[in-house]
Amino acid sequence: MEVFAKPAVGAIIEKEINGVLHILIQERCKEEHSEDNGLIEVPAGKIREYENIFDSLRREVWEETGLKLTEIQGEEETIVTNCNGYKVMSFNPFYSSQNISGTYSIMLQTFICKATGELLENSDESINLRWISLEELKTIMEENEGAFYPMHINALKKYLNEKLN
Repeated sequence: MEVFAKPAVGAIIEKEINGVLHILIQERCKEEHSEDNGLIEVPAGKIREYENIFDSLRREVWEETGLKLTEIQGEEETIVTNCNGYKVMSFNPFYSSQNISGTYSIMLQTFICKATGELLENSDESINLRWISLEELKTIMEENEGAFYPMHINALKKYLNEKLN
């Protein structure tokens, strides 16, 4: 039986605290694929069939964090075409990742976002939700990259490189 990669979305959510840029991180705590529990990640999840990717991102962020996305970088440049019975949406995420080995196959589109609301203490899929400065994030990544969920490492490295250089 053929098995296909699952499409997924992720959010690097920015927030300025006392003049310092922070992003939201959390620790995985899922029933499915529990071997990854405890790894640091950004809010993310799978896209439902025919679900608009931005709606999916808003839903996943809400479910995992209690936050409402107010801005998704690149959403305003989205192009939608209706032709031959298809409705096709084209967009540019901040970063795209595909795992080519591991527990299960996913393709992740990561976006830079802003949000409002109060953070949940934890959710059904994540714990220890917190805002972290980019400098602190960089230090943790340099000292212990293995503490992070692998699907987010490259996007976070790119993000840090762009913001700190």
